[in-house]
Amino acid sequence: MTTLGTPEQLRDPNYTPPLASAVPLGIQHVLAMFVSNVTPAIIVAGAAGFGFGSNSPDFPDMIYMIQMSMLFAGITTLFQTIGAGPVGARLPIVQGTSFAFIPIMIPLVAGKGVEAMGLLMCGVIIGGLFHACLGFFIGKIRFALPPLVTGLVVTMIGLALVQVGIQYAAGGVPAMNQLANELAAAKASGDAANFSAIEYGSLLNWCIALLVVVVTLGVKFFTRGMISVSAVLIGLIVGYAVSWIFGMVSFSSVASAAVFALPNPFHFGFEFSIAAIIGFCLMAFVSAVETVGDVSGVTKGGAGREPTSDEIRGATFADGVGTAVAGVFGALPNTSFSQNVGLIAMTGVMSRNVVTIGAIFLIIAGFIPKIGAIVSSVPIEVLGGGVIVMFGMVVAAGISMLSDVNWNRRNMVIFAISISIGLGLQLEPNALFFMPPTVKVLLTSGILPAAFIAIVLNLLLPEELDDDQTDEIAGGHAGHK
Repeated sequence: MTTLGTPEQLRDPNYTPPLASAVPLGIQHVLAMFVSNVTPAIIVAGAAGFGFGSNSPDFPDMIYMIQMSMLFAGITTLFQTIGAGPVGARLPIVQGTSFAFIPIMIPLVAGKGVEAMGLLMCGVIIGGLFHACLGFFIGKIRFALPPLVTGLVVTMIGLALVQVGIQYAAGGVPAMNQLANELAAAKASGDAANFSAIEYGSLLNWCIALLVVVVTLGVKFFTRGMISVSAVLIGLIVGYAVSWIFGMVSFSSVASAAVFALPNPFHFGFEFSIAAIIGFCLMAFVSAVETVGDVSGVTKGGAGREPTSDEIRGATFADGVGTAVAGVFGALPNTSFSQNVGLIAMTGVMSRNVVTIGAIFLIIAGFIPKIGAIVSSVPIEVLGGGVIVMFGMVVAAGISMLSDVNWNRRNMVIFAISISIGLGLQLEPNALFFMPPTVKVLLTSGILPAAFIAIVLNLLLPEELDDDQTDEIAGGHAGHK
């Protein structure tokens, strides 16, 4: 018996610990996922051109997106913990805005302003409904997504995002464009470039970003418990404080933000887009498999058992329905958050009611735009330090998943072809210059072609290849399995 309850009670999803312990545990879940939850909205707004440093009159729309990220993370978490009919696993699963869709969303909105958000919401809503439909047969499609495929996709997602982290750490896209414009003007005029007003890549920017990285690593590895779990958040707070000392923080958006505001249905409108629909529906497969893994992690880590079919089905329904509802109000796709799965294993508390308390805090924060404005006041360099760590962890998670693969010659060939084409198209999008716009958007993400090729080859190629079938193309690196 502990102050939280007996071992049997702690393994019971329906058990509620004493309120004095349940509330801090719920807040702990919020702190563990908060930064990851709001980051996708900031990245998408920045890619569209109304984010950090853009001086766009539509900048308040980024604050709105941050607000919706909090609100619908809370609402979709309630779908999981409380449930509604077949929707929801009724387990302590924390939902939040998904990183997986960012490489699909960026090509759809890049440089197009807030006007492009309508077609993005088309993908979110229809993709969410498709995702929910996967719940009817999620168990039957898992065979097509073994660790070779899922590990490849997660690795590709991370590789697509690390560039964003470096850009943010150096000063962000607006500062990068300022540098490019200055170099172009100097070349056209034949004069020397004036770098005195250029901020991109400055020593101060990198010092702030690297401070966040160093503090995050120090807290993660030299502390324990909740402090260690909140390492990225603490790193951002320290970076925020130091950047404020250097005059890099502006509170103008906080002063003008409302104290309370309701979400607006179809805030960004709805614009039909084949590319958005196809991209979001295909990525829904990956997100669904990720959720299945998180459900298994929750039940194994918290209760020492495998999840039931109803729990997997309900979790997938909640993922899809939550995403579709979020899209109606201008939020981005939601999925289960793996870091909170680890938190359950660490605390040993399986209570879904604890996570419900955390969801209520997120919902309250989602109704207060000033919180979103405070988040938007974080300098881009500070956020860059945080996302360098987070996106690097996405790559590491993908590589960890690939460690479960039997690296025989067959699987090496599948991985080689998939990542060569996927990553190649991601790095050189102009190779698709003459492709139709829809095809170009889908292929330049790199993730979809890599996943498609890996799935098809995995289903079609024979299980084993002879040694002499791969030695010639492996350059002496074919391996020995």
